[in-house]
Amino acid sequence: MSGQDRPGGTGAPEAGADVEGTGTDPIEAHVAELAAVLQGAEREKTRMLAELREGLLDAAAELAPGCEPDHEAAREAVRQFGGVAELAPGFQRELTIVQARHTSRRILLLAPLLLPCWYLLAAAAPAAHRMPYAAQVLLAHLGGTAAATALAAAVFLAATGRVARRLSTPDLLPVMVAWTGTTAAVALALSAFTLAVASLLTSSWPLCALAGAVAVVFHAKIAASARACRRCARTAVAA
Repeated sequence: MSGQDRPGGTGAPEAGADVEGTGTDPIEAHVAELAAVLQGAEREKTRMLAELREGLLDAAAELAPGCEPDHEAAREAVRQFGGVAELAPGFQRELTIVQARHTSRRILLLAPLLLPCWYLLAAAAPAAHRMPYAAQVLLAHLGGTAAATALAAAVFLAATGRVARRLSTPDLLPVMVAWTGTTAAVALALSAFTLAVASLLTSSWPLCALAGAVAVVFHAKIAASARACRRCARTAVAA
């Protein structure tokens, strides 16, 4: 099938095709090599690599006008686009910013919910059966810490938004986001532990247990996102 007959009408061969039947397609090999060194959200990573592949296929088609692109055209397209060492830093930076924004959104949405849980527990139980005072004070401080991380996450989102991204994003910002996420995750984990202990000392233990379970779930989600953000930041520095 000719390049003009290929669906999409780009004039390039199908992705992954061995155009000469003698070895690995240089374009697919290049994309696979780049994919192996990048860290980030799979959806965004797949989208970026697909765009790169299409660009390489189009370039190879232009280098071999009127006929199917061969290995030489594909290799020349790869050379013109740049090697993995040249492309990886820009791709990884973009993936790192995307992950930092994802982590910031998760912190902003989940961390502040600790405060409503604490107020609900304080208001639901009669005064004589409320949690021990020490537990209430600790939960209040942990809730304040979680709220502070949410505020920081809102600042990070603003610093990496569409308007702000026209400027240079500080290199350390993804690391700061990761550590903010870790702080929020620790606050949620300590809250879950405190609620578990408090549930043994109060008659409103079902509410304490439920709030603790919610805190554990939120902790797991934020901690996982913070770890992913830290991996992306380390890979960006290495690239």
